Amino acid sequence: MAYHSKVALVYLLGFALDLLNMFAASIAYPDIAAQLHASVTQLAWITNAYMLGLTLIIPMSVWLAARLGERRLILGSLLVFGIASGLIAQATSIESLIGWRLLQGLGGGLLLPVGQALAYREFPATQRAHFTGVVLLVALMVPALSPAAGGLIVEVLSWRWIFHLNVPVALFAFGLGVLWLKADQAASERPTLDARGLFLAVLALSLFLIAVSLASAPATQHLAGGVLLLSVITLCIYLRDGWGKPGAVLDLQLIKNPSLRLAMLIYLFVPGIFTGTNMIAVLYLHDLGFGAAQTGALMLSWAAASGVAIMLGKRSFNRTGPKPLLIVGMLLQCLGIVVLMQIDQSASGPLILAYALMGLGGSLCSVTAQTLAFVGITPDKMGHSSALWNINRQLGFCLGAALLSSLLGALGANGFKYCFLAAALLTLLPMAAVLRFDSTKVLALLRSPHLQEKST
Repeated sequence: MAYHSKVALVYLLGFALDLLNMFAASIAYPDIAAQLHASVTQLAWITNAYMLGLTLIIPMSVWLAARLGERRLILGSLLVFGIASGLIAQATSIESLIGWRLLQGLGGGLLLPVGQALAYREFPATQRAHFTGVVLLVALMVPALSPAAGGLIVEVLSWRWIFHLNVPVALFAFGLGVLWLKADQAASERPTLDARGLFLAVLALSLFLIAVSLASAPATQHLAGGVLLLSVITLCIYLRDGWGKPGAVLDLQLIKNPSLRLAMLIYLFVPGIFTGTNMIAVLYLHDLGFGAAQTGALMLSWAAASGVAIMLGKRSFNRTGPKPLLIVGMLLQCLGIVVLMQIDQSASGPLILAYALMGLGGSLCSVTAQTLAFVGITPDKMGHSSALWNINRQLGFCLGAALLSSLLGALGANGFKYCFLAAALLTLLPMAAVLRFDSTKVLALLRSPHLQEKST
């Protein structure tokens, strides 16, 4: 097996563990609530604590990788993730469970950007579209299958086994990493930690996630705006402090890269908005009389269409470039949302079509955006770009859900169709940036003889 395939497999196992813990754990909430006497707010923090740990550690990933080495950091993060999973499974109170979930998120937050950077660095630019397709197939299959698998585990064993089973998988990935990953090269110099930049970045992200959490509860929505404003102010201070600063915790100059900047914008407004749309659709379909099983089954049509989109995207990127794929993807997701907002009775045919269109369009944008983000990044900047990408990815999912849920809360029970209309328009918001984007440099890079030779 080629070395880049070994690196990819270790990363994908860790990525699958992260997705499994985001989607399978939620199915166990009723049993956790009954056994640990948890309130609805405390249950929400099972997810929020994981997301908080995941997001907050990412800014430190570049410095830690340079300081400790990527191999050590990946292996260490797998161990932390596995240990935290075992501790969650043994938790005797909801407070301790939330605390161990935070630790689990810290482990996952180190694995994702560092493993992704190492894997993309090993693949030449002409093969990155194919690798992105494999990554997104994992991102498709795990969310589609894990709720059903998690429900079966809960019914046959208990909710604790969802977390117990993480341990052998994490140890297996750790063993492969020990055997396969090359030893870290001795660093010529030890980078200093940008403590002020790290503090500002972590504070801005923390305040944003707290604002999202407050906005989701009617009793605390009035506080969300103030916390969000503090987050924006802190972010502005961070950007002013870190822009162009040598040794900054994150290389913000990478945002000048047109490909990375457009890819991040697409991920905010297409996959991010679908997350919120799907959440609103579950409530809307419940009001129309759809059961939980019927609503959950709609994700199968989304998953099937997404699989087709991922195959098309990874095969077409090197030939057509990103522009036509992004345009078609945005239009298809927008059309799917429009079909969804026309449904006012229990009719399964149009719903299957709506979810298929959203899956086809959203995943076409996802596979294209993720490939575009890294296609022109030099190896020495891959760690910084991966960290920026993963922060943007996590925030996109939070922002889409918070925005549409807050809009629905303001409009009331009759505001579903206005939420869908807003989602459809937001999906098309990056269209102007896509139309202005110059694909010629991307295509020239992919077709250069030097890269063709490296990929053979």
